[in-house]
Amino acid sequence: MREMKDSGIEWIGEIPKDWCVKNGKYVFNVYGMSVNDDFINDTDEESYKIKYYKVDNLNEATEQFYIKSNFANFGIKIYEIKGPIILVPKRGGAIYTNKVRIEKEACLFDSNIMGLTTNNNVRFMAYVLYGRGLSDIGDVTTIPQINKKHIDVLKIPVPSINEQKVIVDYLDTQCSEIDATAEDIQKEISLLEDYKKSVITEAVTKGLNPDAEMKDSGIEWIGEIPKEWTVKNLKYIFDITSGSTPASGVSQYWDGDIKWITPADFKTNDVYVFGGRRNITGLGLMSCSTQVIPDSSIIFSKRAPIGSVVITGEKMCINQGCLALISKHQKTSVKFYYYALSILDKIFDMLGNGTTFKEISAFRFSNTSLQCPRFEEQQQIADYLDTKCSEIDTLIADKKRQLDILADYKKSLIYEYVTGKKEVPVNE
Repeated sequence: MREMKDSGIEWIGEIPKDWCVKNGKYVFNVYGMSVNDDFINDTDEESYKIKYYKVDNLNEATEQFYIKSNFANFGIKIYEIKGPIILVPKRGGAIYTNKVRIEKEACLFDSNIMGLTTNNNVRFMAYVLYGRGLSDIGDVTTIPQINKKHIDVLKIPVPSINEQKVIVDYLDTQCSEIDATAEDIQKEISLLEDYKKSVITEAVTKGLNPDAEMKDSGIEWIGEIPKEWTVKNLKYIFDITSGSTPASGVSQYWDGDIKWITPADFKTNDVYVFGGRRNITGLGLMSCSTQVIPDSSIIFSKRAPIGSVVITGEKMCINQGCLALISKHQKTSVKFYYYALSILDKIFDMLGNGTTFKEISAFRFSNTSLQCPRFEEQQQIADYLDTKCSEIDTLIADKKRQLDILADYKKSLIYEYVTGKKEVPVNE
Protein backbone atom coordinates (compact mmCIF):
# COMPACT_ATOMS: atom_id res chain seq x y z
CA MET A 1 0.00 0.00 0.00
CA ARG A 2 1.41 3.38 -0.96
CA GLU A 3 2.42 5.98 1.58
CA MET A 4 -0.13 8.75 2.23
CA LYS A 5 0.04 12.27 3.62
CA ASP A 6 -2.45 14.80 4.91
CA SER A 7 -3.40 17.21 2.13
CA GLY A 8 -4.44 19.86 4.64
CA ILE A 9 -7.71 20.26 2.74
CA GLU A 10 -10.88 19.02 4.37
CA TRP A 11 -12.68 17.78 1.27
CA ILE A 12 -9.58 16.02 -0.08
CA GLY A 13 -8.24 14.41 3.09
CA GLU A 14 -5.20 12.18 2.68
CA ILE A 15 -3.48 11.88 -0.70
CA PRO A 16 -0.50 9.82 -1.93
CA LYS A 17 2.84 11.22 -0.78
CA ASP A 18 4.00 12.03 -4.33
CA TRP A 19 0.82 13.98 -5.21
CA CYS A 20 0.43 17.72 -4.73
CA VAL A 21 -2.48 20.09 -4.18
CA LYS A 22 -2.81 23.22 -6.31
CA ASN A 23 -5.16 26.17 -6.38
CA GLY A 24 -7.54 26.11 -9.33
CA LYS A 25 -5.93 29.22 -10.85
CA TYR A 26 -2.75 27.15 -11.46
CA VAL A 27 -4.76 24.30 -12.99
CA PHE A 28 -7.48 25.97 -15.06
CA ASN A 29 -7.89 28.83 -17.48
CA VAL A 30 -11.41 30.20 -17.08
CA TYR A 31 -13.36 31.55 -20.07
CA GLY A 32 -16.70 33.12 -20.82
CA MET A 33 -17.91 32.82 -24.40
CA SER A 34 -21.49 34.05 -24.49
CA VAL A 35 -23.09 35.74 -27.48
CA ASN A 36 -26.59 37.10 -28.10
CA ASP A 37 -29.06 36.43 -30.88
CA ASP A 38 -27.61 39.31 -32.92
CA PHE A 39 -24.68 37.01 -33.72
CA ILE A 40 -26.91 34.43 -35.41
CA ASN A 41 -26.57 34.65 -39.16
CA ASP A 42 -29.73 34.81 -41.24
CA THR A 43 -28.00 36.73 -44.02
CA ASP A 44 -25.39 35.92 -46.64
CA GLU A 45 -22.53 37.29 -44.53
CA GLU A 46 -19.49 35.13 -43.87
CA SER A 47 -20.13 33.03 -40.78
CA TYR A 48 -18.92 30.33 -38.41
CA LYS A 49 -20.87 27.13 -37.86
CA ILE A 50 -20.39 26.34 -34.22
CA LYS A 51 -22.00 24.54 -31.27
CA TYR A 52 -23.87 26.50 -28.62
CA TYR A 53 -24.62 25.11 -25.14
CA LYS A 54 -27.27 26.27 -22.68
CA VAL A 55 -27.07 25.73 -18.93
CA ASP A 56 -30.27 23.69 -18.77
CA ASN A 57 -29.22 21.32 -21.55
CA LEU A 58 -25.55 20.42 -21.37
CA ASN A 59 -26.22 17.08 -23.03
CA GLU A 60 -27.14 18.51 -26.39
CA ALA A 61 -25.80 21.55 -28.21
CA THR A 62 -27.50 23.43 -30.99
CA GLU A 63 -25.46 24.25 -34.08
CA GLN A 64 -25.87 27.74 -35.50
CA PHE A 65 -24.24 29.94 -38.10
CA TYR A 66 -22.76 33.03 -36.46
CA ILE A 67 -21.67 36.20 -38.27
CA LYS A 68 -17.87 36.41 -38.22
CA SER A 69 -17.65 40.19 -38.20
CA ASN A 70 -19.63 40.45 -34.96
CA PHE A 71 -16.99 38.48 -33.07
CA ALA A 72 -14.29 40.88 -34.22
CA ASN A 73 -16.47 43.88 -33.36
CA PHE A 74 -16.99 42.62 -29.80
CA GLY A 75 -13.41 41.46 -29.34
CA ILE A 76 -14.33 37.78 -29.08
CA LYS A 77 -11.72 35.38 -30.42
CA ILE A 78 -13.94 32.53 -31.46
CA TYR A 79 -11.19 29.95 -31.87
CA GLU A 80 -9.17 31.05 -28.88
CA ILE A 81 -10.45 27.91 -27.14
CA LYS A 82 -9.57 24.98 -29.35
CA GLY A 83 -10.82 22.39 -26.89
CA PRO A 84 -11.09 20.17 -25.12
CA ILE A 85 -12.94 22.43 -22.71
CA ILE A 86 -14.81 21.58 -19.53
CA LEU A 87 -18.20 23.28 -19.42
CA VAL A 88 -19.24 24.08 -15.85
CA PRO A 89 -22.67 25.55 -14.98
CA LYS A 90 -22.37 28.61 -12.75
CA ARG A 91 -25.77 28.51 -11.08
CA GLY A 92 -28.67 26.41 -9.92
CA GLY A 93 -27.36 24.37 -7.00
CA ALA A 94 -26.89 20.62 -7.36
CA ILE A 95 -29.35 20.39 -10.25
CA TYR A 96 -26.84 22.18 -12.48
CA THR A 97 -23.50 22.79 -10.79
CA ASN A 98 -22.80 19.13 -10.07
CA LYS A 99 -22.90 18.49 -13.81
CA VAL A 100 -19.94 19.06 -16.11
CA ARG A 101 -19.38 18.35 -19.77
CA ILE A 102 -16.28 18.03 -21.91
CA GLU A 103 -16.46 19.52 -25.40
CA LYS A 104 -13.61 18.61 -27.72
CA GLU A 105 -14.19 21.41 -30.22
CA ALA A 106 -14.41 25.17 -30.01
CA CYS A 107 -17.88 26.13 -28.85
CA LEU A 108 -20.08 28.89 -27.48
CA PHE A 109 -22.06 28.76 -24.25
CA ASP A 110 -24.54 30.93 -22.45
CA SER A 111 -23.69 33.36 -19.65
CA ASN A 112 -24.59 30.79 -16.98
CA ILE A 113 -21.73 28.52 -18.05
CA MET A 114 -17.98 28.96 -17.75
CA GLY A 115 -15.39 27.09 -19.75
CA LEU A 116 -12.27 25.60 -18.21
CA THR A 117 -9.18 24.50 -20.09
CA THR A 118 -6.21 22.81 -18.52
CA ASN A 119 -2.73 21.51 -19.35
CA ASN A 120 -3.53 18.44 -17.26
CA ASN A 121 -5.63 15.50 -18.40
CA VAL A 122 -8.95 17.18 -19.09
CA ARG A 123 -11.00 14.09 -18.21
CA PHE A 124 -9.17 13.69 -14.90
CA MET A 125 -9.95 17.29 -13.99
CA ALA A 126 -13.58 16.84 -14.99
CA TYR A 127 -13.73 13.83 -12.68
CA VAL A 128 -12.17 15.90 -9.89
CA LEU A 129 -14.87 18.56 -10.27
CA TYR A 130 -17.58 15.89 -10.31
CA GLY A 131 -16.13 14.11 -7.29
CA ARG A 132 -15.76 17.37 -5.38
CA GLY A 133 -19.27 18.56 -6.15
CA LEU A 134 -19.63 22.25 -6.92
CA SER A 135 -23.02 23.14 -5.50
CA ASP A 136 -21.66 24.23 -2.11
CA ILE A 137 -18.63 26.32 -3.10
CA GLY A 138 -20.36 29.38 -4.56
CA ASP A 139 -22.04 32.46 -3.20
CA VAL A 140 -25.16 31.66 -1.19
CA THR A 141 -27.93 33.65 -2.84
CA THR A 142 -31.47 32.84 -3.92
CA ILE A 143 -29.87 30.75 -6.66
CA PRO A 144 -26.38 29.48 -5.65
CA GLN A 145 -23.75 30.66 -8.09
CA ILE A 146 -20.09 29.97 -8.73
CA ASN A 147 -17.68 32.04 -10.78
CA LYS A 148 -13.99 32.43 -11.61
CA LYS A 149 -12.98 33.48 -8.10
CA HIS A 150 -14.37 30.23 -6.68
CA ILE A 151 -12.55 28.14 -9.26
CA ASP A 152 -9.30 30.06 -8.68
CA VAL A 153 -9.20 29.14 -4.98
CA LEU A 154 -10.59 25.64 -5.34
CA LYS A 155 -8.06 23.06 -4.09
CA ILE A 156 -7.28 20.44 -6.70
CA PRO A 157 -5.40 17.15 -6.11
CA VAL A 158 -2.80 16.71 -8.85
CA PRO A 159 -0.95 13.43 -9.56
CA SER A 160 1.48 12.98 -12.43
CA ILE A 161 0.11 13.17 -15.96
CA ASN A 162 0.75 9.44 -16.42
CA GLU A 163 -1.18 8.55 -13.29
CA GLN A 164 -4.00 10.89 -14.29
CA LYS A 165 -4.41 8.89 -17.50
CA VAL A 166 -4.37 5.55 -15.65
CA ILE A 167 -7.09 6.79 -13.29
CA VAL A 168 -9.17 8.21 -16.15
CA ASP A 169 -9.01 4.96 -18.13
CA TYR A 170 -10.18 3.02 -15.09
CA LEU A 171 -12.96 5.46 -14.18
CA ASP A 172 -14.17 5.64 -17.77
CA THR A 173 -14.74 1.87 -17.71
CA GLN A 174 -16.34 1.78 -14.28
CA CYS A 175 -18.54 4.84 -14.83
CA SER A 176 -19.73 3.64 -18.24
CA GLU A 177 -21.01 0.47 -16.55
CA ILE A 178 -22.74 2.52 -13.84
CA ASP A 179 -24.22 4.87 -16.44
CA ALA A 180 -25.50 1.96 -18.53
CA THR A 181 -27.22 0.48 -15.49
CA ALA A 182 -28.70 3.89 -14.62
CA GLU A 183 -29.93 4.29 -18.20
CA ASP A 184 -31.68 0.90 -18.02
CA ILE A 185 -33.36 1.88 -14.75
CA GLN A 186 -34.45 5.22 -16.21
CA LYS A 187 -36.02 3.36 -19.15
CA GLU A 188 -37.89 1.17 -16.66
CA ILE A 189 -39.14 4.31 -14.89
CA SER A 190 -40.33 5.77 -18.19
CA LEU A 191 -42.17 2.54 -19.02
CA LEU A 192 -43.83 2.54 -15.60
CA GLU A 193 -44.87 6.18 -16.03
CA ASP A 194 -46.31 5.39 -19.46
CA TYR A 195 -48.11 2.37 -17.99
CA LYS A 196 -49.56 4.53 -15.20
CA LYS A 197 -50.87 7.02 -17.73
CA SER A 198 -52.42 4.25 -19.81
CA VAL A 199 -54.12 2.79 -16.72
CA ILE A 200 -55.59 6.21 -15.87
CA THR A 201 -56.65 6.83 -19.47
CA GLU A 202 -58.38 3.47 -19.76
CA ALA A 203 -60.24 3.88 -16.47
CA VAL A 204 -61.42 7.48 -16.88
CA THR A 205 -62.52 7.07 -20.51
CA LYS A 206 -63.76 3.45 -20.66
CA GLY A 207 -64.77 2.80 -17.06
CA LEU A 208 -64.20 -0.41 -15.08
CA ASN A 209 -66.75 -2.65 -16.80
CA PRO A 210 -65.12 -4.32 -19.80
CA ASP A 211 -68.55 -5.42 -21.10
CA ALA A 212 -70.11 -1.94 -21.08
CA GLU A 213 -71.77 -0.86 -24.32
CA MET A 214 -69.79 2.03 -25.83
CA LYS A 215 -70.60 5.13 -27.88
CA ASP A 216 -68.59 7.83 -29.66
CA SER A 217 -67.97 10.75 -27.29
CA GLY A 218 -67.61 13.17 -30.20
CA ILE A 219 -64.32 14.38 -28.71
CA GLU A 220 -61.19 13.28 -30.56
CA TRP A 221 -58.91 12.83 -27.53
CA ILE A 222 -61.60 11.04 -25.50
CA GLY A 223 -62.78 8.57 -28.13
CA GLU A 224 -65.43 6.04 -27.14
CA ILE A 225 -67.05 6.13 -23.70
CA PRO A 226 -69.69 3.94 -21.99
CA LYS A 227 -73.19 4.52 -23.38
CA GLU A 228 -74.57 5.84 -20.05
CA TRP A 229 -71.86 8.53 -19.70
CA THR A 230 -72.30 12.12 -20.82
CA VAL A 231 -69.88 14.79 -22.01
CA LYS A 232 -69.87 18.28 -20.49
CA ASN A 233 -67.76 21.40 -20.65
CA LEU A 234 -65.74 21.97 -17.50
CA LYS A 235 -67.62 25.21 -16.78
CA TYR A 236 -70.79 23.16 -16.16
CA ILE A 237 -69.03 20.91 -13.63
CA PHE A 238 -66.89 23.47 -11.79
CA ASP A 239 -66.82 27.13 -10.90
CA ILE A 240 -63.52 28.18 -12.44
CA THR A 241 -61.60 31.16 -11.11
CA SER A 242 -58.15 32.65 -11.64
CA GLY A 243 -55.81 34.15 -9.07
CA SER A 244 -53.59 37.16 -8.59
CA THR A 245 -50.42 38.40 -6.88
CA PRO A 246 -50.23 41.19 -4.30
CA ALA A 247 -47.65 43.90 -5.05
CA SER A 248 -44.27 42.36 -4.30
CA GLY A 249 -42.79 45.59 -2.97
CA VAL A 250 -45.35 46.09 -0.19
CA SER A 251 -44.12 44.22 2.88
CA GLN A 252 -47.51 44.42 4.62
CA TYR A 253 -48.94 42.09 1.97
CA TRP A 254 -46.52 39.24 2.62
CA ASP A 255 -45.49 36.65 5.24
CA GLY A 256 -48.94 36.37 6.77
CA ASP A 257 -50.95 33.26 7.61
CA ILE A 258 -52.89 32.89 4.33
CA LYS A 259 -51.42 30.21 2.09
CA TRP A 260 -50.75 31.27 -1.50
CA ILE A 261 -49.38 29.15 -4.32
CA THR A 262 -48.00 29.45 -7.84
CA PRO A 263 -47.41 26.74 -10.50
CA ALA A 264 -43.86 26.41 -9.11
CA ASP A 265 -45.28 25.12 -5.81
CA PHE A 266 -46.52 21.81 -7.19
CA LYS A 267 -45.03 19.22 -9.49
CA THR A 268 -46.61 17.06 -12.17
CA ASN A 269 -46.75 13.95 -9.96
CA ASP A 270 -48.13 15.69 -6.86
CA VAL A 271 -51.69 14.77 -5.91
CA TYR A 272 -52.17 17.27 -3.07
CA VAL A 273 -50.72 20.68 -2.26
CA PHE A 274 -50.74 22.08 1.28
CA GLY A 275 -49.07 25.44 0.72
CA GLY A 276 -46.41 27.34 -1.17
CA ARG A 277 -43.10 29.02 -0.56
CA ARG A 278 -44.79 32.29 0.46
CA ASN A 279 -47.89 33.29 2.42
CA ILE A 280 -49.86 36.51 2.16
CA THR A 281 -51.64 38.66 4.73
CA GLY A 282 -55.26 39.76 4.92
CA LEU A 283 -54.19 43.08 3.46
CA GLY A 284 -52.46 41.25 0.61
CA LEU A 285 -55.63 39.26 -0.04
CA MET A 286 -57.76 42.42 -0.21
CA SER A 287 -55.21 44.26 -2.37
CA CYS A 288 -55.71 42.08 -5.46
CA SER A 289 -58.23 39.84 -7.17
CA THR A 290 -57.11 36.54 -5.66
CA GLN A 291 -59.54 34.74 -3.35
CA VAL A 292 -59.47 31.93 -0.82
CA ILE A 293 -60.03 28.58 -2.53
CA PRO A 294 -61.64 25.85 -0.41
CA ASP A 295 -59.87 22.58 0.27
CA SER A 296 -60.60 19.64 -2.04
CA SER A 297 -60.53 21.94 -5.06
CA ILE A 298 -58.49 21.22 -8.19
CA ILE A 299 -55.71 23.65 -9.08
CA PHE A 300 -54.70 23.74 -12.74
CA SER A 301 -51.47 25.31 -13.99
CA LYS A 302 -52.30 27.38 -17.05
CA ARG A 303 -48.67 28.28 -17.81
CA ALA A 304 -45.07 27.28 -17.03
CA PRO A 305 -46.01 24.46 -17.47
CA ILE A 306 -49.50 24.15 -18.89
CA GLY A 307 -51.50 21.22 -17.58
CA SER A 308 -50.18 20.30 -14.15
CA VAL A 309 -53.02 19.56 -11.74
CA VAL A 310 -53.19 19.14 -7.99
CA ILE A 311 -55.84 19.01 -5.24
CA THR A 312 -55.83 21.53 -2.40
CA GLY A 313 -55.28 19.89 0.97
CA GLU A 314 -56.15 23.13 2.77
CA LYS A 315 -57.74 26.49 2.05
CA MET A 316 -55.40 28.70 0.03
CA CYS A 317 -55.07 31.43 -2.59
CA ILE A 318 -53.55 31.14 -6.06
CA ASN A 319 -51.65 33.44 -8.38
CA GLN A 320 -52.51 34.35 -11.97
CA GLY A 321 -50.65 31.32 -13.32
CA CYS A 322 -53.29 29.01 -11.85
CA LEU A 323 -56.96 28.25 -12.28
CA ALA A 324 -59.05 26.85 -9.43
CA LEU A 325 -61.83 24.34 -10.11
CA ILE A 326 -64.45 24.39 -7.34
CA SER A 327 -67.19 21.76 -7.56
CA LYS A 328 -70.63 23.10 -8.47
CA HIS A 329 -72.37 20.00 -7.15
CA GLN A 330 -71.92 17.90 -4.03
CA LYS A 331 -72.02 14.74 -6.08
CA THR A 332 -68.77 15.35 -7.94
CA SER A 333 -65.70 13.23 -7.31
CA VAL A 334 -62.81 15.68 -7.27
CA LYS A 335 -60.37 12.79 -7.38
CA PHE A 336 -61.96 11.39 -10.56
CA TYR A 337 -61.60 14.72 -12.35
CA TYR A 338 -58.09 15.13 -11.00
CA TYR A 339 -57.20 11.88 -12.75
CA ALA A 340 -59.12 12.81 -15.90
CA LEU A 341 -57.31 16.14 -16.17
CA SER A 342 -53.88 14.75 -15.26
CA ILE A 343 -53.53 12.89 -18.57
CA LEU A 344 -54.43 15.86 -20.78
CA ASP A 345 -51.29 17.99 -20.36
CA LYS A 346 -50.33 17.64 -24.04
CA ILE A 347 -53.86 18.53 -25.15
CA PHE A 348 -53.92 21.64 -22.99
CA ASP A 349 -50.44 22.60 -24.17
CA MET A 350 -51.67 22.53 -27.77
CA LEU A 351 -54.59 24.77 -26.76
CA GLY A 352 -52.20 27.34 -25.29
CA ASN A 353 -50.80 30.34 -27.12
CA GLY A 354 -48.43 33.24 -26.54
CA THR A 355 -45.06 34.58 -27.62
CA THR A 356 -42.96 35.04 -24.46
CA PHE A 357 -44.49 31.91 -22.93
CA LYS A 358 -47.47 29.72 -23.77
CA GLU A 359 -50.63 30.05 -21.70
CA ILE A 360 -54.11 28.61 -21.98
CA SER A 361 -56.92 31.11 -21.42
CA ALA A 362 -59.57 30.57 -18.76
CA PHE A 363 -62.21 30.77 -21.52
CA ARG A 364 -60.63 28.02 -23.61
CA PHE A 365 -60.01 25.85 -20.56
CA SER A 366 -63.57 26.31 -19.25
CA ASN A 367 -64.99 25.22 -22.58
CA THR A 368 -62.94 22.03 -22.72
CA SER A 369 -65.17 18.95 -22.70
CA LEU A 370 -64.72 16.02 -20.33
CA GLN A 371 -66.50 12.71 -19.90
CA CYS A 372 -69.00 12.47 -17.00
CA PRO A 373 -69.91 9.12 -15.44
CA ARG A 374 -72.51 8.82 -12.69
CA PHE A 375 -71.22 10.01 -9.29
CA GLU A 376 -71.07 6.46 -7.88
CA GLU A 377 -69.01 5.34 -10.86
CA GLN A 378 -66.72 8.36 -10.51
CA GLN A 379 -66.00 7.26 -6.93
CA GLN A 380 -65.40 3.64 -7.95
CA ILE A 381 -62.96 4.69 -10.67
CA ALA A 382 -61.17 7.10 -8.33
CA ASP A 383 -60.82 4.40 -5.64
CA TYR A 384 -59.52 1.90 -8.22
CA LEU A 385 -56.97 4.39 -9.52
CA ASP A 386 -55.86 5.34 -6.00
CA THR A 387 -54.93 1.71 -5.39
CA LYS A 388 -53.47 1.00 -8.82
CA CYS A 389 -51.45 4.23 -9.05
CA SER A 390 -50.14 3.75 -5.53
CA GLU A 391 -48.76 0.35 -6.57
CA ILE A 392 -47.12 1.83 -9.66
CA ASP A 393 -45.78 4.84 -7.72
CA THR A 394 -44.18 2.47 -5.20
CA LEU A 395 -42.36 0.70 -8.03
CA ILE A 396 -41.26 4.02 -9.52
CA ALA A 397 -40.04 5.29 -6.14
CA ASP A 398 -38.01 2.10 -5.69
CA LYS A 399 -36.41 2.59 -9.12
CA LYS A 400 -35.60 6.21 -8.28
CA ARG A 401 -33.96 5.09 -5.02
CA GLN A 402 -31.83 2.75 -7.11
CA LEU A 403 -30.80 5.70 -9.27
CA ASP A 404 -29.89 7.71 -6.17
CA ILE A 405 -27.81 4.83 -4.83
CA LEU A 406 -26.00 4.52 -8.17
CA ALA A 407 -25.36 8.27 -8.31
CA ASP A 408 -23.94 8.25 -4.77
CA TYR A 409 -21.81 5.22 -5.58
CA LYS A 410 -20.49 6.83 -8.76
CA LYS A 411 -19.56 10.03 -6.94
CA SER A 412 -17.93 8.09 -4.10
CA LEU A 413 -15.99 5.91 -6.55
CA ILE A 414 -14.72 8.95 -8.44
CA TYR A 415 -13.78 10.73 -5.21
CA GLU A 416 -11.79 7.74 -3.92
CA TYR A 417 -9.67 7.53 -7.08
CA VAL A 418 -9.14 11.21 -7.89
CA THR A 419 -7.90 11.81 -4.33
CA GLY A 420 -5.67 8.72 -4.43
CA LYS A 421 -7.34 6.86 -1.57
CA LYS A 422 -7.79 3.93 -3.87
CA GLU A 423 -5.22 2.83 -6.41
CA VAL A 424 -6.13 1.46 -9.81
CA PRO A 425 -5.72 -2.35 -9.72
CA VAL A 426 -2.64 -3.49 -11.58
CA ASN A 427 -4.58 -5.95 -13.71
CA GLU A 428 -7.01 -3.26 -14.94
